[in-house]
Parts: sequence; C-alpha cells; structure tokens
Amino acid sequence: MALNFAEILTDAQKRGRKRLVLAPAREERFIEVISEAVIASIVTPIFVGDGKVIEKLLKGTSISSGNYEIIDVPDYQKAVSTAINMIKENRGDILMQGAVPHQFFVDAIQDRENGLLRGSLTSFVSLFEMPQRDRLAMVTDSYVNNFPTLAEKKMIVENAVRLANVLGIRSPKIAALAAIEQVNPAIPSTLDAAVLSKMSGRKQFGDVTIEGPLDIDCAVSEMAAARKGVDSVVTGNVDIYLAPDIEAGYSLSQLFVFVSRMPMAGVLMGTSRPVILDMPFVSTDNKLTEVAMAVLLCDRGG
Repeated sequence: MALNFAEILTDAQKRGRKRLVLAPAREERFIEVISEAVIASIVTPIFVGDGKVIEKLLKGTSISSGNYEIIDVPDYQKAVSTAINMIKENRGDILMQGAVPHQFFVDAIQDRENGLLRGSLTSFVSLFEMPQRDRLAMVTDSYVNNFPTLAEKKMIVENAVRLANVLGIRSPKIAALAAIEQVNPAIPSTLDAAVLSKMSGRKQFGDVTIEGPLDIDCAVSEMAAARKGVDSVVTGNVDIYLAPDIEAGYSLSQLFVFVSRMPMAGVLMGTSRPVILDMPFVSTDNKLTEVAMAVLLCDRGG
C-alpha cells in the first residue's frame, strides 16, 4: 500500500514508460512536468499543438535529447480532438490537459460518441498526503459533478474505490459527509449518506466500509464521534471523504491545501484511459505524482 507520493512514483517506475499525450502543448509549465516524468523514466511524451511553438519550448530541456513526438495541429480545439482520437486508437496511453479552457476539455472527454467516457459518469479524486497519519486520503467528487444524485454518488464511490485499490488500499473506509451526523429528512445529503452506508453493509461495493451521515468532526476524530454516539471503524480512520456536493468537495480540498498545507494530486476517474486535468492548485512537484498515478492506472484499463 502506498503511504505517500514518493511511493506512488517508485511503483510507477516499475511499470515501464507509458505514452503520454499532451494537448495542446503551448505553455512551459507543462513541459517542466513532463520533463520531470521523462527523467523519472515513466513516460515517453507526445506533444499535440503548434509544432513551431513546441520545438521552441523543448529547446534545451531534457526532453529534446530523448524520444518524443510532435503532432502539428495549431488549432487548440482540433489538438484536443486529435489527442483523444490517438488515445482511442491506442497510439497513446495517457491524456494530459494542456493550456485549454477546463470546461471545453472536460466536455470533450465526456462526449459519449467521441470522448473517453467509460460508463456514464466521470468524477475527480483529490489525493492528499497526511503526514500526521503517515498515509494517504482522498476527497471526491472535488471538481466535476456539481450536485450529484444518489445514483451518481454510487458511481463516484465506485470510481474512488477503484483508485484506492490501484494504490493498494484493499478495504477502503469511506466517510459519507453531511452537515450533521444524524439522518434528517430535511437534509437530502443525510439520506443519501444513510442509503450508501446501508448498501455498504450489504457488500454492494465489495470489501468497502461506508459510514454516514458523518459531519467532519466525527469523520476525523474518534473522540468526537464517541461523544456524539457514533461507533464505527471509519471515524478517525478515513481513506475516502465522500463530499455531498461540489461546494463541499472543492472547499475541503482547498482547505487541506491552503490551510493544512497538505500536498495534493488528483486524477479523473471513470474514463477508458487515464486523464490528467489541469488543476489550479496542484504544484509542479505534485503534478509528477499525477502522472505517476496515471501510469499505475494504465495497467488497470483507465
């Protein structure tokens, strides 16, 4: 089981190089990340975009002296569609978002005919190093689905569990978050959490334990949970925090990054092949972890 980002990278280095397709390739910050991934021997890059711009960006980097490919497509919209087709045609293994509007990129990925949608829903999992616990923890959905229904939350859970298994977390413990720790018909998120918890109890997610509804203090503290009469193996030992909506998921992720100073990486789940989004508050160092996670996912079909 991976306990930190360094162990994720080490595991990825055992899998051999994967073909990473960046689209569109037109900003230096992306080249820096891919250069680190090349040095770490986990990817062979393919750049889709304006060929002249790409050549200029690569000049003097560690990439320029190694194996790489440039696909000259100056228009950024066509560059994205070209990259998606390359992935679908097995000419690339990992798709990485370049300098392109976020919504356009996500919409292209989720297109049912021309995109990379695996089932009926994609979701984003934010992954954090938790130094005080010497382990990893996840928050989902933290970037894609605004106000998911119960059926969508079921799929979000399945996506997160899949990533947990890839990282070696075989029996993940999930806190289904809500405003309070009791079921209240006036608060829909508590009803959803209670149903998911019951589904977990009947092994509908496999070897997974979901407890909910839980407010955040019950989730992170066994003492707080005991004080409120909540007895569960999940409290104080959470692997995955399931957010009730995008506002909670995104805010919790930002809180971990900016207030708790936890390193964060993330990956889009629910696609047929690994996809790396351009998250606004993931550092260059942690982007390397995102690439490493994508490499691990390659061996699990997306």
